[in-house]
Amino acid sequence: MLDLKFIRDNLEAVKASIEARNVQADADFVARKYDERNALLKELEHLRAQRNENAKKMKAAPDEQTRSALIDEGKRLKTAIPDLENKLETLEQRLYTEATKVPNMVHPDAPIGPDESANRELKQVGGIPEFTFPTRDHIAIGEQLGLLDFERGTKVSGTKFYYLKNQAVLLELGLVRFALDHLARKGFRLMLTPDIARESIVDGIGFNPRGPESNLYTLEGEGTCLVGTAEITLGGYYANEILAAEELPVLMAGLSHCFRREAGAAGQFSKGLYRVHQFTKVEMFVLCTPETSEQEHERLREIEEELFSSLEIPYRVVDTATGDLGAPAYRKYDLEAWMPGRGERGDWGEITSASNCTDYQARRLGVRYKSPEGNRHVHMLNGTAIAVSRAIIALLENYQQADGSVRIPRALVPYVGFEQIGPADD
Repeated sequence: MLDLKFIRDNLEAVKASIEARNVQADADFVARKYDERNALLKELEHLRAQRNENAKKMKAAPDEQTRSALIDEGKRLKTAIPDLENKLETLEQRLYTEATKVPNMVHPDAPIGPDESANRELKQVGGIPEFTFPTRDHIAIGEQLGLLDFERGTKVSGTKFYYLKNQAVLLELGLVRFALDHLARKGFRLMLTPDIARESIVDGIGFNPRGPESNLYTLEGEGTCLVGTAEITLGGYYANEILAAEELPVLMAGLSHCFRREAGAAGQFSKGLYRVHQFTKVEMFVLCTPETSEQEHERLREIEEELFSSLEIPYRVVDTATGDLGAPAYRKYDLEAWMPGRGERGDWGEITSASNCTDYQARRLGVRYKSPEGNRHVHMLNGTAIAVSRAIIALLENYQQADGSVRIPRALVPYVGFEQIGPADD
């Protein structure tokens, strides 16, 4: 969440950010209730001081009449203070509930627009492949080569579940190891994270753990959720802790399964592996000082580009429009790979994102660091290294061959042990 004083003191800018994101939040209410809370705190502090002073006077009362008056005053304060504490608690609950709806501020260079149609393309890397034969999408390729089985995935687990088979299993494992090796060389601490997180951590990161808008699976009666990304478990790692300044930046790379309900996801571009209920992902997460967060954001984007340049997948970088930003993100870059199987002529599809969430998540999670000015909230950033299911789409579709086989990019061959996937017997 944003600092409440910041909301009150920068009300018009906060309201402009809310409007740019096209979300519903009442910053006026937050500012008003923040002032009311401060007034109640001041009043409560005054009453407590009166209670302490009254107790001292009772001990030194010169006569019974004075003592009796002080006892009556003590009884009044004994009732008034709890009443005011209850009033304050109720007000703070309302204040917090509404304050958590207020999204982060937006970067001044982020494109203003209601949805992804307003995203700004920053650059394209790699040539779009030209095929001399009719191209197929990853579903047709995967099923013909015995790599994917959606029909039995649906039979066993439901829609948007699938089986990876044969070389596709090694392809997933190879992509994971390829990404982890690259991140280890970049100084990231490798972590295998839990696939479950407490709802308090999920909420702290800025995800909605419950309700019709939630994209997560909750575990009934447990107060926990299956994670939709390792951003949740990596972000919660230092919850309610104070780091030493010399520890920053903290660079973590987390491997996890990701579970998403994908409620309402439909359309031809959601078919196959593009939007599924379970997939494997390597996530980058950074904790740093406010002064270095924009630099760290560029570092995450550069690493994502290095990975997909090494795989020789054509991609473009887009600056995400305000209306398509999640509530915690100050600015977000997406990498979109060229996917020849999209539509009749191919199209771009998102494969990674990198977000600078400033201190929005850290404030909710209570993650701070020691500085000469006192304890300050860290800035938190996250970025996708490899979302395996979408990487497989890009590989199968861009490297398909006229004979029905799929070539493996040179950088990945040492990780999978073969140069080509040919027709399978199964």
